[in-house]
Amino acid sequence: MASIVDTDPSDWRYVSEGGATIVFSYHGPPNPEFDGTVLRLRKALVPSLKTVVKIKDGEVYKQQALDGEDEPDDPTIEYQTKCMAKLIPPEHLPRLETVKLDQEWLQRLAQLENLKRPEARREKDGIDVNRRKGVLATDLVGGNWLAAEIKPKWAFLPSPSHLSEETNSIKSQTCRFCMHNHLRKSNGDIIEMNYCPLDLFSGDETRITKAIHGLWDAWTESGGTVNNLKVFAKGKTLRPAETSLMLADGLDASSTTTEQIRDAFTSALRRTLIKTPVLGILSRLQRTLDVLDIEGLSKLWRTTERAAPLYRTTFESFFAQPDGTSPPPTTPLGVSSLFLSSPEPAIPDWVDFLNTYLSSFSSQLDHSKPEPKNLRYYLLAYLLSATFKDCSIIVRLDFLRPCIEPKIEVKPNTVTVIDLDPKSLDKLRGWEKLDKEIAGTYSLNTARKTCIDAFSSPT
Repeated sequence: MASIVDTDPSDWRYVSEGGATIVFSYHGPPNPEFDGTVLRLRKALVPSLKTVVKIKDGEVYKQQALDGEDEPDDPTIEYQTKCMAKLIPPEHLPRLETVKLDQEWLQRLAQLENLKRPEARREKDGIDVNRRKGVLATDLVGGNWLAAEIKPKWAFLPSPSHLSEETNSIKSQTCRFCMHNHLRKSNGDIIEMNYCPLDLFSGDETRITKAIHGLWDAWTESGGTVNNLKVFAKGKTLRPAETSLMLADGLDASSTTTEQIRDAFTSALRRTLIKTPVLGILSRLQRTLDVLDIEGLSKLWRTTERAAPLYRTTFESFFAQPDGTSPPPTTPLGVSSLFLSSPEPAIPDWVDFLNTYLSSFSSQLDHSKPEPKNLRYYLLAYLLSATFKDCSIIVRLDFLRPCIEPKIEVKPNTVTVIDLDPKSLDKLRGWEKLDKEIAGTYSLNTARKTCIDAFSSPT
């Protein structure tokens, strides 16, 4: 196992971060263990302290972090090896391995790199300096190439089978991303986006071009803050004002327009995406895992709970009332209770689920009439679909030569899928609430979009 103290904190540069992790790339002297790698660290809420000081019965004592040997490896590694590699070809996954961390080293790294992070992130969280193990991964953006990081989002329209009368005409015509974008724009959170994921996933060159243009335009108009597209050149995160850094060496940036760079970027990215199977894989996984929509999953949850003997005896008075009167209370979706228990899945649960999903069992299920005995299957399937709806892909590109047709060679590592952490059951009730808000707000929109799903939804 490599040790981070074999490097200096100044050897690592901030790249990007998400809600749970922060990423740094190696730029130190030649080192076979760290060359071409990034360090992925877990985050903690501000302040992240060396020790946690508590007061108990008038005495001050310190709660020390776990010893490095006792701390388990980051679950990302085991999850990718045992689960994701069964669904996505390993050549489209990053290399992951455990690296030993040091508290003092992490504190020095935080001091050196913290100001490079977005201000809103710095105020909220930072490096968890109490961790003793991190993740060393393939550096997908730091080499002598361009890298486009895309968060594609939802690839399909839901089957109308489980949609309510209120949402059927809305959700079966306009994709989730476009509806959510409308809500966020209405709330003043983001600029208007013309990007539709169904175009990107369509396999049609014209539609893919339209999708990339939508991503590019949102990237430029937002100053690079919209997270559905990020662009890197030799590891540097580019801002829209720096598009000349996308050009190949020797080209005169002053004689190249931004529109020419946009067209060259679009052409190279489109040709690469057409040749890779990655988008097709993500689309298939999303739609075959989320066959009920959150509405159908919620109905199955309530049906299963109400069928529990203890539930019926506890709320016997409600069932004795005539139909149409006050219904008995229900437990929020995904929340275990005395009547219905569904514990958070651990990696063995995910392994068991995938064995079932990849077997003939899943193809024999009648999704139009889901049975309570299969609730756990549908819950985990929905969570896994959410992972693929929220993941990102990183595409390696040659530096651009506008007005010259690019020669695209797609190697196995040209397109890599990242951000594949498992989702938690406790997110389900929040997702259900958000789904209602998105559909409800969009129902008031008089200029609704029609999004075209190039592939039929499962029934």
